[in-house]
Amino acid sequence: MKIFQMSDALANKIAAGEVVERPSSVVKELVENSIDANSTWVKIDIEEAGLQKIKVTDDGDGMSESDSLKSFLPHATSKIKNETDLFHIKTLGFRGEALASISAVSKLKIKTSEGVNSGTWIELEGGKIIKQSKSDARKGTEILVEDLFFNTPARLKYMKTIHTELGHITDLMNRLALSHPAIRFELTHNGKELFKTAGTNELLQVISQVYGMNIAKKMVPVNKGTLDFQINGYIAKPEITRASRGYISTIINGRFIKSIPLSQAIIRGYHTLLPIGRMPVVVLSIEMDPILVDVNVHPTKLEVRFSKERELFQLIEELIRQTFRHTTLIPEMEQTEPKKRQSFQPSIEFNEAKQEKPESHFQPKTTQVQGFEAYQKNEKQPELQVNEEKLSTAQKVVTDEIDTQTTSTQNRVAIMYPIGQLHGTYLMAQNENGLYMIDQHAAQERVKYEFFRDKLGNSENTLQELLMPMTFEFSKQESIFIDQYVEEFQKVGLFFEEFGNQTYIIRSHPTWFPVGYEEEVVREMVDQIMANEKVNIESIREEAAIMMSCKGSIKANHYLNEKDMFRLLEDLRNTTDPFTCPHGRPIIVHFSSYELEKMFKRVM
Repeated sequence: MKIFQMSDALANKIAAGEVVERPSSVVKELVENSIDANSTWVKIDIEEAGLQKIKVTDDGDGMSESDSLKSFLPHATSKIKNETDLFHIKTLGFRGEALASISAVSKLKIKTSEGVNSGTWIELEGGKIIKQSKSDARKGTEILVEDLFFNTPARLKYMKTIHTELGHITDLMNRLALSHPAIRFELTHNGKELFKTAGTNELLQVISQVYGMNIAKKMVPVNKGTLDFQINGYIAKPEITRASRGYISTIINGRFIKSIPLSQAIIRGYHTLLPIGRMPVVVLSIEMDPILVDVNVHPTKLEVRFSKERELFQLIEELIRQTFRHTTLIPEMEQTEPKKRQSFQPSIEFNEAKQEKPESHFQPKTTQVQGFEAYQKNEKQPELQVNEEKLSTAQKVVTDEIDTQTTSTQNRVAIMYPIGQLHGTYLMAQNENGLYMIDQHAAQERVKYEFFRDKLGNSENTLQELLMPMTFEFSKQESIFIDQYVEEFQKVGLFFEEFGNQTYIIRSHPTWFPVGYEEEVVREMVDQIMANEKVNIESIREEAAIMMSCKGSIKANHYLNEKDMFRLLEDLRNTTDPFTCPHGRPIIVHFSSYELEKMFKRVM
């Protein structure tokens, strides 16, 4: 006889292995149960990273005696009654495995009450009830898990250090707090408070508590609604980046999820604003009809499937792009509030929203304010003793003259007046708001990139015959994809002809191919076919525009005259995104007048 039925104890331990991977898994299941029970306050006390003790206390609905006994049975749940409910899941827990799985590999005690009759006390060991009694518990539930994995020592061998396991728990609590800003969470370890939120339903306040005040100050709110989706949250300015996707938090109907395609849509929304290899800090909460999302994909419920994922991804990508199109993204030095001084010198405040500018101690000796025509003629600029009234009047002259050119100023960057160049690499410029440093190579890259992007984007897909065919040698796998997707390549103007073993020739290519980069563009198209089974012509043209802009831009140690500096600054101002180069590196850094005065101890 080869087939036999496992004992309940063994089956429960195997089931526990799917749900309870480590202490953070226990915390997740218990806290999610508290959230589903309509709690407004949840406290988590752990010892030795949860291996010794995990206690979760809440002020939720609680359970009756009969329900609390049933809750430890396999597949016991209050969320799912029939198959139809699987397609309308609105709670975090629904599988009915959590308490049964946790109790199977620990010593567990539960005290719970609905707040009407007396409460219930149950003690279990290895999944079996060993004690049961009445309790004077207030409304809510308290669950104590001790000696986790005491009866599965092999599992303990795979546990990492205390710090590693504690890191998993704190990361989990960060996600839960971001997902539920209306709930007050408290987390302690070995009696020491690690984490606490106010439960005021202010997401930005939770972001500040999770990531710090400096990051919270650099977050930009986003909000968008359609018939299918409602998106709310915050996206960090591009100057705030991290090395991994770990700081991208996506929340679906209150459930934190992991979705690589969704993260990619967010990153695409940043477009060229992110440096290569860097990731943004984002918290997005997405509400949708539960029927549009399948959360029953993985035992941990971290992975989901969407019914209208293409529409959702496009909506998120466009929302982020449009939000940044209306946001000034120049990095600034950290500013502190100026202290009130017992001094004859007036205090300084800079508020862009005010029309009247207070007097500033930062008075540049000379400023080039005679307008663009003077720069074109390369005339010597007269010295002008600057005060607020004269500077404002002079700048108005410049602005009026510039607005009459064939320009399209977006007003996202104020007019900057060049005053010099540092190491032939950085332009120095000024206006009434302070000092600016501009990376000249990055600035011209942005200007040229947008020019080539628009030029290539408007190009028709006409073909250019080649005097000498281009020859390509591909791997066997690449050759299989080329043969399989011949029609897809032909749609974008590539006609591969076999020319021997895994070798192909091309006798023509689209006219928009950048000169000198034809081979790179063809291979990029092949890579796209292999990855996505289609060619994204827009992304290919964009990559070509980036290559062309980088090659043709001025490099470091290249000195410019005043006219060239001013022209470059104005060209930059008139771009759509004047804050980063196509590779995501910053172009402009701003030093406010107040910060300059502070550096020289003119203000304290």
